[in-house]
Amino acid sequence: MRSEKIAAGMTVHSVGQGPGVVVLHGGGITQSEYHRLANALADRFTVHLYNRRGRVDSRPLDGTETAQTDLDDLAAVLEHTGARTVFGHSGGGFVALRAGIAGLPLDRIAVYDPGLCIDGYPAFEFVAEAERLIEAGDTLGAMTVIARGADSDGTARRLPVPVGRFITRLFLATPIGKRMAELLPATGPEIRRIADHNGPASDYAGIQAEVLLASGARSGRHFTEHCAAVAAVVPRGRAIVIPGASHNAANIARPAFVAPFAEFFGSAAATTSGGAAAGA
Repeated sequence: MRSEKIAAGMTVHSVGQGPGVVVLHGGGITQSEYHRLANALADRFTVHLYNRRGRVDSRPLDGTETAQTDLDDLAAVLEHTGARTVFGHSGGGFVALRAGIAGLPLDRIAVYDPGLCIDGYPAFEFVAEAERLIEAGDTLGAMTVIARGADSDGTARRLPVPVGRFITRLFLATPIGKRMAELLPATGPEIRRIADHNGPASDYAGIQAEVLLASGARSGRHFTEHCAAVAAVVPRGRAIVIPGASHNAANIARPAFVAPFAEFFGSAAATTSGGAAAGA
């Protein structure tokens, strides 16, 4: 994988050969969590990854970031790489779909379990409390509130708060938990942007790109519901459910998960190149 600093102040990491695909990572993690996915696609595509703001090798947060900030950064990466296809997971899926609304030069948009708020669902009442705890430096409290609030199906919410805090404490001792804790200053604002764009599925009707909206059969049910609702209004939208896949399936990148996305990206190969070869 080669890395290149671009004029917008971000580093783009690229691997593979073929048509370009830009990967937009989810909230609370970095582009490094998608290297398995990138390598699984690298024999057919040039996969480009970059970190959103507030992470290593990207621009620092200054408190003025909005959804437009994410779109401006993506536009810079698209211009640099020539790619016209994006894959967005969770909060990255939100950015990918907003890019479609904004008319960024995209032929294909694929999302997995996109982080959306449609008609007030899921509710984001927890965001203010999470922001307060992040500001206060209460990592355990903030992570517990986010875990409970982001669980649309209610399993985490039904746990007694002390039990939830105990589980979160164990999670924070893991490598991924430690990394997510370090990224809390970026996570809060990213969740807030999704909450602030609550609206009907018809908000996405103006997307002209071809769109694949995928959800996991083992993910929260709102992901499947939202994918179906958006696919119904996007002129070239299609929704699928991936059997056996949970929310982090994009990071595990097993062959059965990768296959429908590779097929979707490959349908653009005859009409766009969008990326130079990159060493593995």
